[in-house]
Amino acid sequence: MSEKKDMEYYYGFIQGVTSLGINYGQVGDNLPPPDKVLDLLTALKLTKARIYDTNPQVLTTFANSNIELIVTVENQMLPVLMDPQQALQWVSTHIKPYFPATKITGIAVGNEIFTDDDTSLLGYLVPAIVSIHGALVQLGLDKYIQVSTPNSLAVLEVSYPPSAGSFKGEVSGVMSQFLQFLSSTGSPFWINAYPYFAYKDSPNKISLDYALFNKNPGMVDPYTKLHYDNMLYAQVDAVVYAMSRLGYGGIEVRVSETGWPSRGDSNEVGATVQNAAVYNRNLLRRQMSNEGTPLRPNMRLEVYLFALFNEDMKPGPTSERNYGLFQPDGTMAYNVGLSALATSSSTSSASISLTSSATKVIIP
Repeated sequence: MSEKKDMEYYYGFIQGVTSLGINYGQVGDNLPPPDKVLDLLTALKLTKARIYDTNPQVLTTFANSNIELIVTVENQMLPVLMDPQQALQWVSTHIKPYFPATKITGIAVGNEIFTDDDTSLLGYLVPAIVSIHGALVQLGLDKYIQVSTPNSLAVLEVSYPPSAGSFKGEVSGVMSQFLQFLSSTGSPFWINAYPYFAYKDSPNKISLDYALFNKNPGMVDPYTKLHYDNMLYAQVDAVVYAMSRLGYGGIEVRVSETGWPSRGDSNEVGATVQNAAVYNRNLLRRQMSNEGTPLRPNMRLEVYLFALFNEDMKPGPTSERNYGLFQPDGTMAYNVGLSALATSSSTSSASISLTSSATKVIIP
């Protein structure tokens, strides 16, 4: 393949429908090795994944596959990577040796820093992002690898109705600097958006069908008159409005995490196998039709589902350990409608089949 053709393929110009992304977390002591994970992703025709570190075993294993990978800088590294020399060293060690054989397309600098309990981290965020991007520029990689940071929906002071979306006052200073970086580099704003949390906190106020993408009357934003038939799209558009309130209108919003837990504690209303299967199956259907949100109907919303596996060592309530589509042994936690299509000769990432048995539970 010529270099030009190679680059065209790399950018996905000839890949047809872009696949749903998946978050591949590894906070478990019983997870399959990366080569088995790659086999699973390949069988499912998934071509985008995110990991929460720069695990060399994963980066090596995923070389020469068709998986586009977002890697993550751990939160505690931010103070070090503010220093441009340290950032150059980090990129030279953790990114450059694997690229382009491993299709690294993004670097997530920290995770949910704006709302982290350690408020000291926020001051390091933008300098670290700028330094890492500068290192990519120096190494000639900035055209291929985007830099951003995933944000919790808790960065918003107001999220309803979407047109009233605004950031919390205490983060708006650093947020403006961050948005300036995204705007100048053409990078996306990543949001971790979970309608499950909103439903769990107010099950009497919020329609379960609205949260699950099921058929429902939805809501009309009283100011824009836009109709929303699901909560995720409303949350995304609230972020768009919040950014425009700070003077940034053209930044793409991508969902870096969303999902629904299949089990929870007694006070975690709605955390069931049935709801998880319905949420993720409906989300997959939306992704298959390349939908945008009501505010940006012609811009396909990129979504990374959380998560590939149930992770048994995650702290917190029971739900935290039960977001996975799969058990660590490779069996489905529930059938979301992703089919391995083992006999299919198609290599298109569009050939994900939707099955009708999506609520069937096959936990052994």
